[in-house]
Amino acid sequence: MTTRLWLMAPALMATALVHPGTTSGPDSGRPAESPAPAAAVAQASQTPGTSTLDDQTELAVTVYNSDLALVRDVRNVQLPRGTFDLKFMDIAATVNPATVHFRSLTEPGRLGVLEQNYEYDLLEPDKILRKYVGRDVTLVQSRTENGTTRDVEVKAHLLSYNNAPVWQIGNEIITGLRADSIRFPELPGNLYSRPTLIWSLANEGATRHRVEASYLAGKLSWNADYVLTVSRDDAKADLDGWVTVTNGSGTTFRDAKLQLVAGDLNRVRQVFGKMEMDAVANRAAAAPAMSQESFSDYHLYTLDRKTTINNAETKQVSMLGGTDVPVKKRYVVDGQAFYYRNAQRPGAPIKDTVQVLYQFKNETRGGLGMPMPSGTVRVYQEIGRAHV
Repeated sequence: MTTRLWLMAPALMATALVHPGTTSGPDSGRPAESPAPAAAVAQASQTPGTSTLDDQTELAVTVYNSDLALVRDVRNVQLPRGTFDLKFMDIAATVNPATVHFRSLTEPGRLGVLEQNYEYDLLEPDKILRKYVGRDVTLVQSRTENGTTRDVEVKAHLLSYNNAPVWQIGNEIITGLRADSIRFPELPGNLYSRPTLIWSLANEGATRHRVEASYLAGKLSWNADYVLTVSRDDAKADLDGWVTVTNGSGTTFRDAKLQLVAGDLNRVRQVFGKMEMDAVANRAAAAPAMSQESFSDYHLYTLDRKTTINNAETKQVSMLGGTDVPVKKRYVVDGQAFYYRNAQRPGAPIKDTVQVLYQFKNETRGGLGMPMPSGTVRVYQEIGRAHV
C-alpha cells in the first residue's frame, strides 16, 4: 500500500511551470497511486513488530528530586519466531538509551536482545522534503480564475536541498519556486512520528510475550509544599502537604503507579546503578493516600492509586494532612559574636530582626508521623472568618 503525504507550504509564485501528464521517480518505476483510505492507514499502523500504548498493561514512574525518573513499562506483544525487529513506541522523548533494560517476563531465557537503536529523527515538513532529494514529488498550485479556485499539479524532481530546494521540471532547473502544498508518494522509512526504541530480537519461545522495558528519563521532577493554618490562639494548627510533579519528558504517562524518591542521587556518568533501579521499581504500595518507606539513605513515597501525568503538565497530589496539631510559637533572634566586639561603637545596641517560628512534632497524633520531605511551608492564621 502506498500512502500519499501532503505538506502545506507558503504562497505560490506565478512563474511556476506546469507540465501535464505524470512522471515517475528515477527509482520508483511505478505510476502515482491514489490516496489510501483513512481506515486502511490506521490498520497498517498496527503491524507485527510494532508496540504502542494499546499493548500496555502496567506502567510505573518513580520520580527523583533531581530532574530524573525511572520508567517501567510492561506490555503484551505478539512476536514472530526467529530474528526480527520490534518497534517500541510511545516512550519518553528524554530517555537515556544507555539505561534501557528489556526482557520477557513470560520466557526470559528464550527472548534475547541482539541490537538496540533509539530513533529520534521525527517527522517534520522540512525533514520529509530533505529525505526526498533525488526523488519526484508533486507541487500543487492553487489558481483562481473567474471566481473559481482550482488546483494545478506540477511534477518536479528535487535535485538538492541545502538552504533552499533546487527543482528540475522538464529540462529546466528552477530555484525560488514555492507551492501551496507538496504531495509525497510515501513516508520515508527512517522518519518516525514519535521517539521509538527498536530492538533486534531473537525469539525461540512462544509468539505471545509479556515484556518489560525500563529506562531513565529526564525532565521529570517533584517538590513538596506545605500549608500550615494556625488557630487564633497559636495553640494548634492544620497542616496540608502537597507534592508537585512536573512532566516535561515529551510523553504522557497514563494510569501510572507513581512513586517519589527523596534524597540526593550519586549519579556516576549520569547513569543510576541497575541494582538500585530494580530495588526502587519493585517497592509495593501501601494503604494510606501516600505511604512512605525508607531504604538505604533515601525515602520512598508511594501513591496508593494510579494517576495520569500528561506531558507539559504540573500535577499536585495530596501527600499528608494533619488536624489540630499542637504548635508552639517562638520568637528567635540569631545573635552573632561580632555584636559584642563592635570597635566603632562599643556597647551600642545592635537591632536585629526577630523571627517568628511555629514548632510542632511530626507524630501520629493529629494525622502526621510520616517523614516529611523538605519543601516550602506557607503559614496562615485564622482571624475571625478570615485567614491572613
